[in-house]
This record gives sequence, structure tokens and C-alpha cells, in this order.
Amino acid sequence: MDRIVGIDYGRKRVGVAVSDPLGIFASALETVHSAKIIDYLKNYASQERIVSFVVGYPMNMDNRPSEAAADVDVFLKLLAKHFPDIPVIKEDERFTSVLALRAMIDGGMKKSDRREKGAADKISAALILQTYLDRKKNGLI
Repeated sequence: MDRIVGIDYGRKRVGVAVSDPLGIFASALETVHSAKIIDYLKNYASQERIVSFVVGYPMNMDNRPSEAAADVDVFLKLLAKHFPDIPVIKEDERFTSVLALRAMIDGGMKKSDRREKGAADKISAALILQTYLDRKKNGLI
């Protein structure tokens, strides 16, 4: 089935989310060590058809890329090298960490569980992907 994969890339960890087959909603999938993300995505692609990647892109409030964008740029090149036929869309990731924390609190997640950094990464990936899916549904892209 066709899937869109959302990615929140970080130097240590990468949050991964996936769309439903109709491309309507995003679900948090996994948090993967950054050194293993390409292998993880290759394995996932062997089970599901990935039609595109939506990668969170760090921006400053003045709409310019933040310092962390350099790391994401390296990852984007790696992604294009290993998945040359799959389109990659950059999605502004401002505020996703704050929204992820809010979602964990609103969802009733215990404070001790919220300290687990990996939880926030995969929720951030889902938020990034959902933002893209909503913009697509509303004809904004």
C-alpha cells in the first residue's frame, strides 16, 4: 500500500511517522538512531510502497534555515542517494517539539515517560507529516 513517510531528523535520533494508505492522517511509527535510519527506511520500503518522504526542515522565525538545517541537508542528500525515485518534500518544523510535548501532556502521558526523548521525536515526525497532509488536502500545495 502507498505510504508517505514523515521524518524528524536529528544528529542522534530520527523520529519516523507514516501516513495511512489514503494519505489522510499521520501516525507516529518509531524513533531510530540516526546512524541506522537509511537501513530502517530500506527495510520499511521492502514491506510498504513509499510514495514520498516529508522531512522536517528547521527554520528560524525570520524564515531562514537554522543552524540545524546543515545536518538535515546532509541527510537529504543521503536520502536522495539511497531512494532516487522517491520525492522528498521539506516541511517547516518550527514549533513541532513544543507541540509534541503538548500532545504528550494532553494525551495523559506520565511525566517520567515524557522524559524519554524518543517519544517526542516520533510524535514530532507525525506532526510534521500531518501538517503536510493537511496542506495537501486543503489545496495549499
